[in-house]
Amino acid sequence: MKSTSAKSTSAAGSTTPARAGRLAERLRVKDDESPWSEAEIKEVRAILLEEIQVHRQELELAEQELDDLLRASSDGAGDDQADAGAKTAERVHEIALAANSRAGLAQAEHALEQLEAGTYGICENCGNPIGKLRLQARPRATLCMTCQEKQARH
Repeated sequence: MKSTSAKSTSAAGSTTPARAGRLAERLRVKDDESPWSEAEIKEVRAILLEEIQVHRQELELAEQELDDLLRASSDGAGDDQADAGAKTAERVHEIALAANSRAGLAQAEHALEQLEAGTYGICENCGNPIGKLRLQARPRATLCMTCQEKQARH
């Protein structure tokens, strides 16, 4: 899986101006929005690539911390209940950090793949455009605001 991710991000970083222009023509927007410009596409791509890099680093750090905690926990023969509880809480925290980083990484990689495929900005639930303003604020968004609100309520 790691090699696929690395390949998709390195290929995404080498987009030519002509390719960005073709993408700009294909990406759908809401009726009241201007089409994507090459500069806007490059900006979103740069943000996604940066997010991917940050999430990979966070994930690596969280996994290393968790690994260190698990190794240290095997030497807890003399720990009292409070020590054991604190160690468990710390492990749970590191597991949550790793899971969040892994989810963010997957979302950013998925958004980048959609951008390269020309399907970026289409709601995965209803098929309508998500909207440039929403995507510029949250480039990893996969749902339009209406569908996101419905999902949040359930």
